[in-house]
Amino acid sequence: MRPTSSTPRALHAAPRHALVAFALAVVLAACAGPAPQTPPSRAGAVSAELPLDTPVPTPRPGELSNAALARDFRELSFALETGRALPVFTRFEGPVSISFAGAVPANAPAELDRLTARLRSEAGIAIGTGLGGANRITLEFVPKRVLQAEVPGAACFVVPNVAGWDDYRARRRDRATDWATQTVRRDATVFIPAEASPQELRDCLHEEVSQALGPLNDLYRLPDSIWNDDNFQAVLTRHDMLILRATYAPELSSGMTEAEVVARLPAVLARINPAGGAVTPLPADPTPQRFSRAIDTAFGTGTPARRKAAAAQAVAIARAEGWNDSRTGFALFALGRLSLKDDPQGALSAFRTAGAIFRATPGAAVQAAHVDMQLAALALASGQPGEARALSERALPPARTAENAALTATLSMIRAEACEALGDSAGAKAAWLDSQHWARYGFGSDAAVRARATEVAALAGAGAQVN
Repeated sequence: MRPTSSTPRALHAAPRHALVAFALAVVLAACAGPAPQTPPSRAGAVSAELPLDTPVPTPRPGELSNAALARDFRELSFALETGRALPVFTRFEGPVSISFAGAVPANAPAELDRLTARLRSEAGIAIGTGLGGANRITLEFVPKRVLQAEVPGAACFVVPNVAGWDDYRARRRDRATDWATQTVRRDATVFIPAEASPQELRDCLHEEVSQALGPLNDLYRLPDSIWNDDNFQAVLTRHDMLILRATYAPELSSGMTEAEVVARLPAVLARINPAGGAVTPLPADPTPQRFSRAIDTAFGTGTPARRKAAAAQAVAIARAEGWNDSRTGFALFALGRLSLKDDPQGALSAFRTAGAIFRATPGAAVQAAHVDMQLAALALASGQPGEARALSERALPPARTAENAALTATLSMIRAEACEALGDSAGAKAAWLDSQHWARYGFGSDAAVRARATEVAALAGAGAQVN
């Protein structure tokens, strides 16, 4: 299930008070959180130095480890997001036909074609439109208000063995629609908001179709996977395609127990990822449910104080567990954005520590880009356009590589305003044109694009007043 994310909105506060409202709106648009929320309209101004000389470890090189992939495969394939264990391994047996239903957006067929082409070439799955046969995935588009009324916390989700929205509503508590009761997959329906922006639609296709086909779990410890409720990764990664290729390996079949799958995984991974080395035992690295609950609360709809306390609790849990990975970075990221209003220096510290962790974590480049976007916004509103330009320029390549159009557009808008403030008219024009290249795909409408541009312009105005 892909969690909801709020859409951007224009700032209504005076420029000196625009900073926090913008920063929270940006994080919601560019990095969807587990639950919707509304940015505040007023907050205190931030004026703090943002040096770029913080020591940053270099990510470790190397191929994806087969030992790590084997551990990921077990945790992803034999549990649900709720923590419930799955008794047997399941997948589709044979070719899978995929089709649309409902009010299909104009860009959906092209997005589906791109996704299924990747699934065929990178994961070796026989999937496409018009294949026929017994195995089916249906993509049904439902009005957002209808979907949200039924499942408030989900932007999109997948259900087995239902024939459309009405059937889902009538049978949502039947055993047949419970993934834990399946022994083989034959039919699944993905529900997507009909009004989703192009990027949101694509993100839903990647996550929900892949979970219809393969892993049903999400793991906070995976930085380079779409199967992570932090929602930093928007499209299927190389890690994910290897997991799916293993899922559809001929050595495996539906109905196998975890022990039977584990016994065959070393040979499967050696064949599909020969550079990954041997499958050696790795220590378990579970994420306690209390961490997940704290993150859910931090990104929820409670009071600001309760949400900030939950983020601080998530950071404390991460440190007590001895983690120095993407889970700690994500908890600090949450704490940073929830501290902007009442503790701006604490927010800066949290963001900078999160960024250092992400940059030291292989596969977490886009996470670091999200942090840099927050810091660039802070710099622009604090009258430091040089820092804002440098931070946005550092973040743009990984944002583009991750195919995150909303993040790329926002970074380009910040860069354009920073260049303008520095008297670099040519740089400002180039950055503005680049932002427009990505913005409509990322935000979905001209009104949403204008709202984001208004937010960034308000930041620049706040920075000019600081000076």
